[in-house]
Amino acid sequence: MLAFVFPGQGSQYSGMGREFMSYPRARYFFERAKEVLGIDMYQLMNAEEEILKITENAQPAIYLASYIAFDELIRYGVVPNVVAGHSLGEYTALAAADVYDFELGLYLVRKRGEYISQAVPPGLGGMAAVIGADASKVEEAIADIEGVWIANYNAPDQIVISGSVEAVRKASEKLRTVAKRVIELKVSGPFHTPLLESAREKMAKELRGVKFRRPRWPIVMNSTARETTDPEEIKENILAQISGPVKWYQSIERMVSMGVHSFVEVGPQKVLTNLIKKTKPEASRHFSEILEEEKKPIPQVV
Repeated sequence: MLAFVFPGQGSQYSGMGREFMSYPRARYFFERAKEVLGIDMYQLMNAEEEILKITENAQPAIYLASYIAFDELIRYGVVPNVVAGHSLGEYTALAAADVYDFELGLYLVRKRGEYISQAVPPGLGGMAAVIGADASKVEEAIADIEGVWIANYNAPDQIVISGSVEAVRKASEKLRTVAKRVIELKVSGPFHTPLLESAREKMAKELRGVKFRRPRWPIVMNSTARETTDPEEIKENILAQISGPVKWYQSIERMVSMGVHSFVEVGPQKVLTNLIKKTKPEASRHFSEILEEEKKPIPQVV
């Protein structure tokens, strides 16, 4: 079985517009994005890092790039058996699985980014990746620090904390005594924490009148690390992950137990590829590698 996995915020980079415009059908999606959002996404995706990393900019940029990559894989006949997305990437996974169309997904991720920024203005929240310490050690270290939580269970030895800038700073200093490294992440908000409850409530109102379709493939959800094809359950879960943690490595373990033997990261950079390699070294590849193989001419037998 093959799984497509879609990256979340932090995978953006200046120049991604030029890179992803090189795909044959990219111009169509850039034009549709401009019609939906009223924004020149090509220009935004080539803007300076400080502009691009703002939540309401980064989220539609990563969504657009990832969907272009997905479209290219499908064009070459590479089709998944199951899908999943990391945080924001869950919205891309749902569009890929036809739970809603590309345009609606683009609108939703832009609104999601806006609501997150409104909940905690950019610069007041932060996140840090803790390398070389398991979840129990991280939980113990941050237990007495107010305003910081575990946001992402990325790998057994990579946990992400999130919260107010000051709380994350204090927690990072403490965690450096028990972890190999603590790395500040390129994000502008305290994702997947109770600080974003108002964003979750606003997104719930956005989704109230939206009818989700049954997905083409099962999706393993961030908040449960379990697969589902039920539209209402999907809607509940994508709301839950706004202010709750992403159970990523548990989701990978679940997909392996379902029979998945190969993961393809569909989007910019190789964040998920490298995370999955920590537990499944031979199973994780980037979409660009798959496309290179598909484009190779078939040897002629004479």
